[in-house]
Formats: sequence, structure tokens, C-alpha cells
Amino acid sequence: MDDLARYFHLDDADHALIAKKRGDHNRFGFAAQLCTVRYLGTFLDDPLDIPAPVVQTLAKQLGLSVTDSLRAYSLGEQRWQHTAEIRTRYGYVEINEPQVGFRLTRWLYSLCWTGTDRPSVLFERTATWLVMHKVLLSGYSTLERYIARLRSRVEKRLWQSLCRGISLEQQAGLEKLLLIADGNRTSQLDRLRTGPVMISGPSLIQALLRLHSVRQLGIKLPAAHIPTMRLAALARYASTAKVSAILRLPPQRRLATLVAFVHCLEATAQDDALEVLEALLRDLFNAAIRADKKARLRTLKDLDKAAATLAGACQILLDTGFPDIELRTQLFEKIPRDTLAQAVDGVIALIRPADDVYYHELDAKYKTVRRFLPALLEHIRFGSNSDGKPVVAAFDWLRTNITLKKPGNDAPLELADKSWQKHVQGDDDSFDLHAYTFCVLEKLQTALRRRDVFVSPSWRYADPRAGLLKGEEWDATRPLICRTLGLSASPEPTLTAMANELDRTYRAVAARLPDNQAVRFDTIGDKQELVLSPLDKLDEPASLIALRDKVANMLPRVELPELMLEIAARTNFTDAFTHVSERSARATDLHVSLCAVLMAEACNTGLEPLIRGDVTALKRDRLSWVDQNYIRDDTLTEANASLVAAQSRLTLANVWGGGEVASADGMRFVVPVRTVHAGPNPKYYGTGRGVTWYNLLSNQFSGLNDIVVPGTLRDSLILLAVVLEQQTDLQPTQIMTDTGAYSDVVFGLFRLLGYRFCPRLADVGGTRFWRIDPKADYGLLNSISKHQLSLKKITPHWDDMLRLAGSLKLGKVPATGIMRTLQVGDRPTRLAQAIAEFGRIEKTLHTLMYIDDEVMRRSTLTQLNRGEGRHSVARAVFHGKRGELRQHYREGQEDQLGALGLVLNMIVLWNTIYMEAALNQIRMEGYPVSDEDVSRLSPLQHEHINMFGRYSFSVPESVAKGELRPLRDQEGKDN
Repeated sequence: MDDLARYFHLDDADHALIAKKRGDHNRFGFAAQLCTVRYLGTFLDDPLDIPAPVVQTLAKQLGLSVTDSLRAYSLGEQRWQHTAEIRTRYGYVEINEPQVGFRLTRWLYSLCWTGTDRPSVLFERTATWLVMHKVLLSGYSTLERYIARLRSRVEKRLWQSLCRGISLEQQAGLEKLLLIADGNRTSQLDRLRTGPVMISGPSLIQALLRLHSVRQLGIKLPAAHIPTMRLAALARYASTAKVSAILRLPPQRRLATLVAFVHCLEATAQDDALEVLEALLRDLFNAAIRADKKARLRTLKDLDKAAATLAGACQILLDTGFPDIELRTQLFEKIPRDTLAQAVDGVIALIRPADDVYYHELDAKYKTVRRFLPALLEHIRFGSNSDGKPVVAAFDWLRTNITLKKPGNDAPLELADKSWQKHVQGDDDSFDLHAYTFCVLEKLQTALRRRDVFVSPSWRYADPRAGLLKGEEWDATRPLICRTLGLSASPEPTLTAMANELDRTYRAVAARLPDNQAVRFDTIGDKQELVLSPLDKLDEPASLIALRDKVANMLPRVELPELMLEIAARTNFTDAFTHVSERSARATDLHVSLCAVLMAEACNTGLEPLIRGDVTALKRDRLSWVDQNYIRDDTLTEANASLVAAQSRLTLANVWGGGEVASADGMRFVVPVRTVHAGPNPKYYGTGRGVTWYNLLSNQFSGLNDIVVPGTLRDSLILLAVVLEQQTDLQPTQIMTDTGAYSDVVFGLFRLLGYRFCPRLADVGGTRFWRIDPKADYGLLNSISKHQLSLKKITPHWDDMLRLAGSLKLGKVPATGIMRTLQVGDRPTRLAQAIAEFGRIEKTLHTLMYIDDEVMRRSTLTQLNRGEGRHSVARAVFHGKRGELRQHYREGQEDQLGALGLVLNMIVLWNTIYMEAALNQIRMEGYPVSDEDVSRLSPLQHEHINMFGRYSFSVPESVAKGELRPLRDQEGKDN
């Protein structure tokens, strides 16, 4: 309908021109040719070979009846005169016009240079450009050859740019990476591509030596700007392709590929080394805490004995029956002086201060630290913000003094706080190098986590503030950001509006509070606390239970491979998977191979059960080739976007929700293999390590985005990233999470970015209610709303808050890195304090609405339960290898869980399609179906899908042509 209104509407000028034509067939034919060239960019061989809706639309506008007499236009000569007239009157030109060719080439060249789109996408964008600029489309093959020639020119320019400035010596060093030296089984390139998998001192040293090897190659990019996406694509190919395949590349392309790889590898190698360091320091300090606890358990009896002696002495001191003059005599008669002194010494030796740093336990591990510390100091150079400067200064001092027999007495002591000061400097001003070293490492660990210190180049440990909008760029962008986010350029209008909203909400909730049966006030000590009763389970009417069973019974039984192939036929999601290097490289039945590899990853079985020697698409070498060259983050993201779009077009999915709501939650996977990309958490992983798969789910049941994090990183650190970085057509504005994901800063950032953050509140009694007007009377809420906000904390930093929000919205800065700098506990920056203060307004608004509106609480719970349901299906799909993720490296973990998310979306889409068909059938049969019952159905079911055994990748011919499978009868029997 949109296309009809846009391209086939005739305005007054069109009508005036058409009215001059004689005969209904000429008027209709002229209109058809005019609208066709607007829509398609070319004239049809048969001008009237157009769809019936178009015919009816044009005829209605012209006041004509659709009769066979109109067909005479296709056979007459007048059509050719009309074609020429339309070209002249409306300014249509041929593509071979010099000026047109120049403009098109310049535009398309820039597009090819800055991006890595595959030829089909470039063809579509070029065709759109030609239509917009009134350039008549040439033949398909002509345009295809033109794009291919231009892409070839761009690639040659890229290779030449990368090779420029590379000396013969450097070229020889790069070529040497591909050779296998005598006595070795692998090339140096293979060894450089292999990152660390163990958390140990030797592993850290190896990672640092790997970084040193990369730097020794001395590769620096030319001054001319080379797009990051282009570099990343070349580097990705070199990191996955076999050495023999790289050797077969033309010399210039091979050299450019190696240059891009080495350039990107420096950042990767540095990140890998710092990940090992972080894990090593975490284990080191945690082990010291455990050792102290174990030692204290062993001395518990001694402590009890000494404490009992001192308790007896205190009882004598407190006994008023003894005169003060005789007190000492009586005390020593009952408890000898030596016994008392021994008890005092024992307690002093056994007690620990509240800020204990466990130095004695750490010092026992100094030899371990001393082994890797020189390499760390030599190969890592940190930058810092103002908070991290003391750490960098101390680190630099260690670099100079660690190898000296007598270190200098000028060590920077600013970072040694009270807990470390007594260990670093003795009462006689002596200096303990061991204590100072551990102090520096502990502060470095904290600063790295907060990103107060950073390195360059880096993907994960770079300065998260480096990309913030600033200067003229920010001045030019500010108005657009304010309009987009609905914020004022000055703080007063926005803050006044929010203050009024908070006041109105307080008064409205307070007025309804006496009638709110879910809320009561309990007195605890001298304070009143608000208690919110948990929701009662929502009853399921008999009609819902019957409908759910009937629809579930009608879903066809299907093998998972067939389901995937069917969805591939319906959505063409496999077109999103392109070769890592040869963007147009395809193979016969590639969609079958892709589905097989995706299933192997999602089911965690590996390729073995899917290999078929008699089927070309399922041979071992084909599947390995597809796995290495087609499955990666960008192709998985694009394929997922096509599935989400297909789901959002279904009527049933829109009954469940409009896509404006999404929830985020994490799913845990044990990682039993050696890796640095996993973290400990006894609650979820026992004695081992694991990762959290954090994903975003829309209210249409489609997964929008996911992030893999080691261990159980705090949800609030990654929530913003999983929302901002999703790349589907759906743009949810209301984000629901469980309790653990919220903080004042998160509330503030989400409001600044135009989202409503709606976490489930498990303990409302522990939540602070903030107010702006200290004198406002909010009735029963007065007793719990005693915390006052200060807008003066926000106003001075408003422009910086806008700048941060704009930088995040435009993708200039990484969301996870920014969250690390803002969530810094006891030492927040002024900007973090301002955002937190702003967030308290939003948090209080949410909390008030949450206690007031049962529908809101129930919808939040419903959406979170959908996430849990998706995780249940994910467990059923990810059944191989005991459900454990056995990937050593981050990229492998992300690709495998990305494939799992993709397959889950296929299952949801397939179920929704067939549930909709089943509902349509039973409605036609007269079965009563209520909209409320339909809204409570779920596509998160898998009992009818077989995911086990050896698999056959075939699909019935009728289904391959787009037809639906036959539904089962309403008792669940196959027809």
C-alpha cells in the first residue's frame, strides 16, 4: 500500500499532461508508463504488464473502466512517443551520460571503500540510487559487471595502500610467517594466531612474548586513512584461513592481508595478555583470602582460649565489689600476669583489621609474581585518566627499580592507602619492596576494571572516553541529539518537566494508596517500611488450557534440520552469510551446508553427526570450509535481523506484542576446557569456570541481541551494551530486567537515551524514594520519601550528560567501557554523580508506578518469564557434550552461542507460523477462540521437534515451494 501511494499517485501536473492524450487507452497507457518508470527505473517491454492492484489504482484516479480495450495500447506505436515524452518532460536520462557516470562512480566508489557490502547489496543500493536520480536502469548484467569492476578497483587500491611503506626487510618478515621452520610442525602465523588458554605466570609470559613478536615486525599503517571495516575483514581472513590458502593469494593481496592481520593482532595480543593478567591477579588475591581463612580456622582454638582469659580479666575489672586499690592484686591472683600477657599477645596476633590486605599470605607468593613481573613491566605501557595517574607512576617506578639490588627511595606513595601504608613503610621508615609490589598490583587490578588505566592499541582495554563527541563536532551534533532524545539543550526545561512529573506521580499514587490492597506499611525499629505483597498466580481459564493443548497437538512433528531448511526457504536468511574474503563466493546447496553447521554449533554436537559422504553439501571438507569462512559475528547478526523482521510481520506475533518491549537476562554455561575467557562463580559453576550468555528478548518472542561475558559480570555493566548494539528492525523503548541489573546510574542513562528502564523490584522495602520538594505533602508516602534530590548536582554537568548520551547513541564510545567508568563504587566522578542523581528521579517514578499498577507488575513478570522459557528451549537445543560450552577462545564462544540464538529464533518463527495456521483452521471450523487466550499462548515449545540422532537434510517438495505442512488433527494425530 505504501508503494502504491508513493509511486502510483498522479498529481495535478500529471493529470493535466495525461488529459491531453486522446483515447482512454492512450491516457491509461501514458499513466502506466509514467508510474512504472518512477517505481522500477525503467520502461517495461509490455507497458501494461503490471499487477491488478496497480491497474485498479490508476484507473480509479483517471476515472476509467478496466476493459480489454485498454490492451490496444501495448500494440500501438504511440507508446514509443510517450516514452520519449516522459524522458523529456520528467528529466529521465541514460546511465551512459558522462555527468551521470561520474556522479554514480564517485558515490559507489566511496560506498565500496568505506564498507564491505556483498555484490547483491551493492546492486540493490545502486538501483535505488539510479531510480532516485531519474537514471534509466541498464540491463542486469551490465550493472553487475560495472559493480564488479568498481569493487576490483577498490580492492586494488586497498592492497596498494596497505603495502605502501613496507620495506623489503619487513616484507620478508611477513612472508616468513607462512613458512614452517625445520623441526616445527606449524608456521609462525599459526603460533601467533593461537592465544593463551591457561591462567598462570608462564602463560602470561608467553602472551607477552607473543605481543613482543608482533611488535618486532614493525608494521605501521600508512598515513592515508583506511576504513576499519576493510582492515578487519582482511585480518579476519588471515586469522581463520589455512596457511596454504594464504600462500595461493596473489603477491600484493597476500602482503596486504598479512599487514592488516599484524596490525589488528597487536591489539588482540595485548588484550589477551591483559585478560590473563586480570584473571591471574584475581586468583592471586582470592587465594590469599582463602589461605588466611584456612589459617584462622586452624588457630580458632587458640583464639578461643585467649579470648576466654581476657573475658575473665574483664569480668574482674567490671566487678564493683573490688576496691580500685586492690583491683590489680585481685586480678593477678586469679589470672597470673604471664598468662594474661600471653593471651593479649595471642589475640593481637590472631585478629585481623577490617581493611586487611592479607599481605602475609600474598608475600608467600612473591616468587610467583617475580617470575612474570619483569616481562609485564617491559612490554605493557599504560595510559590513564587523572584517577589512574598514581597507579601508572608507581608502575613506571617498578619498571626502573625492580631489577636493582637496592631500589631507589623515591617510590610514589600516593596510591598506598592506610591499609597498605603500614606494610610498605615500617615505623623506622624502612621500605618493603614486596609489599609495594603487591600494593601496585592490587591498585592496577582495580584501575583496569574501572578503565582508569588503559592501553593502546586495544579492543577491550582502550580508553572508553576517547571517542566522546567534542569541540566543533559536538556543537554541530548537539541539536540533532536533543531532538532525537527529546531533551532540552539547557537543563532547566527537562528538569522542570521531570520534577513536575515526579510530583504528579507522588500525589496520584498517594491518593490511590488506601485502596491498594497489595501495599502495607510495617514498622521496623523506629522506621516505617513499605511492603508490597507478591502477585498471586494468574488463573488459567479452561478455555486457555483447551486452546493451548489443541494448538500444540496440531503442530506437525518435524526434524530440526527440516525446520531450519523450511525457514531458510521462507526468509532467505542464509543470503546473509558471505565468504570472509570472497564476498560473492557461493557453492551448490550452500544453504544446506550453512544450516548443518549452524545446527552443529547450536546443538553442541560438533560436525560429526551431520557428515554424509554421499551428499556434497554435507561432506566433511564442505562443512569445515563453511564453518571457517561463513560463520562469524557480522553474518550471524545480519541473518538474525532477517528472522526478527519475518517474525514481526506475523499477525500472531503482533498479538503478543508490538516489539516496543524487551527483556534482558543471562544464561550460564559451564566451560570445562582451559581458557582465560571464563570466570569462577561457585553458585553457577561449582569448582569450575563458565560464561554468561546475556540476551535481549522482544515481546514478540524474538531474540534481538546477545553478549557473552566471562563468569558472571554484573548485569548493569552489560545491559546498556546489549540494548544499544542490537541491529534489528525492532526498536524497543521499554526494557525489563530482573532485580540485579539496576542502579541509579543505569536508570539515569536509560532515561537520557530515550528508554524506560523497568526492572522487577524484589524488595521494594529496601528501595529509596526520592523527592525534590522537601515541603510537599504526599500523605502516607511521607514516611518513606525523606531522601531529597539536589538538582544542583545535575545542572553544571548537563552538557556533558548530553554529550555522553549522544556519543553512546551514535556508537562513538563502547557502552560496556563507559559503564565501567561510571560504576566505580565509593569514588564516583562528578559526572557519574550527576547521572546517578538524574537516575534517582526516574527510579522513584518507576517504583511509584510499580507499587501502584498491578498490570505493570504482571506484564514485567510475564516478559521475564518469556526469557526463562527461551532459556529452557535453549537448554533442550544445546544438548550435546552435557550442555557444556567447550570453546577455548572468545570468538568461538560468541559464534557458537550466536548460532544457538539464531536457531532459537528459527524455532520460534516456525512455531508461530504453524500456530497461526492452526488457529485459522480451528476458527474456520467454528471453534470459539478468544483474543485474550491467544495472547497467552507461547511459541517456546519443542516437544514436537526432534533434535537428536543422525540427521537428514531434506525437505518435502511442496514445502520447498512455499506451502505449509499438513497440520495434525486436534487430538494430536498425524493426518
